Amino acid sequence: MYEVGQEEIDAVSRVIRDRALFRYGVGHECDRFEARYAAHLGVKHFALAASGSNALAAAMTAVGLGPGDELIIPAHTYMATATSVLSVGAIPIIVDVDESVTLDPAAVEAAIGPRTRAVVPVHMWGAACDMDAIMEIAARRNLIVVEDACQGVGGGYKDGRKLGAIGHIGAFSFNYFKNMTCGEGGGVAVNDDVFAERARCAIDPCHFYWQGRQDAVKPFSANGARASELMGALLNVQLDRLDGMIGRMRAEKTAILEATRSLGNLGLRPAPMHAPDHDCAAQVMYTLPSAETARRFAELCPSVVVGKTGRHTYVEWDQVLMGAGAAHPAMNPFTMPANAECRTTYSRDMCARSLEILGRTVMVATHPAHTAQETGDIIHNIGVAARVALGEVSIDQADLRNAAPVDAQKFDLKQGA
Repeated sequence: MYEVGQEEIDAVSRVIRDRALFRYGVGHECDRFEARYAAHLGVKHFALAASGSNALAAAMTAVGLGPGDELIIPAHTYMATATSVLSVGAIPIIVDVDESVTLDPAAVEAAIGPRTRAVVPVHMWGAACDMDAIMEIAARRNLIVVEDACQGVGGGYKDGRKLGAIGHIGAFSFNYFKNMTCGEGGGVAVNDDVFAERARCAIDPCHFYWQGRQDAVKPFSANGARASELMGALLNVQLDRLDGMIGRMRAEKTAILEATRSLGNLGLRPAPMHAPDHDCAAQVMYTLPSAETARRFAELCPSVVVGKTGRHTYVEWDQVLMGAGAAHPAMNPFTMPANAECRTTYSRDMCARSLEILGRTVMVATHPAHTAQETGDIIHNIGVAARVALGEVSIDQADLRNAAPVDAQKFDLKQGA
């Protein structure tokens, strides 16, 4: 959560005072946000859900994915990407990321098999995937693109299109740790009318009863995950803040990168970016020569080694590695007859190249409330940490300035990280 204040308090108070907490026929905040956010993204439809995980599963359901299908996902993403695939009865195929810490298009191409139906690019830590390459592969290989923009709220691609509005369908999260928040929450963005109705049914199987039946889409059973008017009210205020927050983070990221450019001569280099002028700019990512130099850097400069972020890397996805795809064995995708021809074998070293990249990549967080002095301190500390980590100066010469600790909960930092 970046900014929340009196405007959010007033919006929630108004909903409670008006006793308009239910979205259908009582309140209007969810409807208003869905229309406004669809316009913001440049899509025809946006459907609110209770969480980003709900949204991902609804998006996959909407486009008809399920048992018998393989979905390609990156080795580095919040584990909900993988568990959402399992929740619709499909099988996740985990492939490498590249130095952008997003899905490697070459790895996608190499992983496509007879049962592959979709690819799920994830705009990880607010950094844009190589969507041009992924969409080209998808078109050529007849794959559905389910765009996971849960960490890409507010970001755009190099041509100005919004993240989450480029693939065939997109999913978003409004969790506490996202760029705009209602505590929890999520949603699905899509242009196709039938996909939109199927997504709404997946989110709320009673949607048809509240909004009226449509003959174009046959209703089906699903586990309800509709949003409340409290969430809609918060999001309407947060949407008003979004562009300003992202703009300030982009300005800070640009300033940091420009001021630390010369450190590339030492071995601290910016991670590759696919949309440097349009992505969320929530993190400034650098690659270092080794995991050891990255560790030393993070010990000094308030930052995170990407490979230490727990549930965001496939080696921490216990349910996937253990084959525990559902609570009831009859519902477990790993043992469903329909998935007998799918690839269901995983190992902790299956994406060793990703682990090596993640181990030597560090992230320095930006923030829309940072002052010029705070940004200057970050730049100073990056320089100090780089020179110590890369052996130019000793630790005794490290003169850090106002080195505030990172948010360990947000990044799910592993013990000792």
